[in-house]
Amino acid sequence: MDRNTFVEAQITEHQQNKKLTASELADLFANFQGDSMFSCVFEHFLQVVEDDEVKDYVEFALALSKRHVKQISDIFAMEKIPIPVGYGEQDVRKDAPRLFSDMFMIFYTTQMASISMTIYSGAYGNASRQDIMNYFRNNINDSAETYERGIHLLLSKGMDINSPTIPYAKKVDFVEEKSFISIFTGRDRPLTAPEIKQIHFLINTNVLGKSLMLGFSQVASSEKIRKYFQEGAKLAGKQITGLSVQLTNQDLPSPKLMDAHITDSTSSPFSDKLMMYHGSLAGSIALTNLGTALGQMMRHDLAALIMGFIPAAGKYNNDGLNMMIEHGWVEEPFTAPDRKKLSESSPGNQT
Repeated sequence: MDRNTFVEAQITEHQQNKKLTASELADLFANFQGDSMFSCVFEHFLQVVEDDEVKDYVEFALALSKRHVKQISDIFAMEKIPIPVGYGEQDVRKDAPRLFSDMFMIFYTTQMASISMTIYSGAYGNASRQDIMNYFRNNINDSAETYERGIHLLLSKGMDINSPTIPYAKKVDFVEEKSFISIFTGRDRPLTAPEIKQIHFLINTNVLGKSLMLGFSQVASSEKIRKYFQEGAKLAGKQITGLSVQLTNQDLPSPKLMDAHITDSTSSPFSDKLMMYHGSLAGSIALTNLGTALGQMMRHDLAALIMGFIPAAGKYNNDGLNMMIEHGWVEEPFTAPDRKKLSESSPGNQT
């Protein structure tokens, strides 16, 4: 037995009675919901995909999502915790026509893998039980492999989603003027590499979100839900437009829209519950991405632009959550006990 294996065995033995923390419960629950949903999405993709290379890629992603759901189910069963409902066969409409093209399937899976790496890193960094750390560390590796395969497949199909290139610096410089960040004069200076990175990433995620919302708006069963998705597409479009201008003003290319990769189908491959959850997930990720980007914007005008997107995104998320609650579609996350309520209902308080 090598040293690492010995140490891990010792830790596992020491932690055998350690309960899952609130952070671990939160991340496992969210991961179960997400991967059970992705499994449904990938199942539909496999039913309609035409390109053999894309089919292999989707099969790879589906196997990972199913494995994650099984592993979390096993952890909950071991801890005697009820296994969440999540999403399953009841949320996929078999024999439904394709809603998105093969190229969109690659783009979707690659973008989700990129986002998942960040989410899993956060979960890993908040875990303390060895088996949970092992689980999320493996998930980071799974997402990394999915992302790499997707990037290479997109390039082989003629689609490049990478951020623009800029000339290498000839020497090291230091910022000498406060105008570098001014909302008035700072806007005339070129974008920094961190600003380009964040703007490009935000555009790409909104390109994905806009296409998803447009597709869902075609197939949702009720007018209220269709309008909700239409509003989501408009919000994503506003962000794409506002951010793309920042790149084009610097003669830098902006990511292309994927709207042309939505078919004209009006038959839904998914349940309204799944699509609403996907919209909610996309909205939550958007808020996280906006916060991350805000911290990288040294120009005050760019920070103001990002901050301007946040209220509308937050309201959109809240409206979607209320709609899901109205339909009884929201599984309650694990929650701390209400001590006040427990004390009021204790036998000592009863007469």
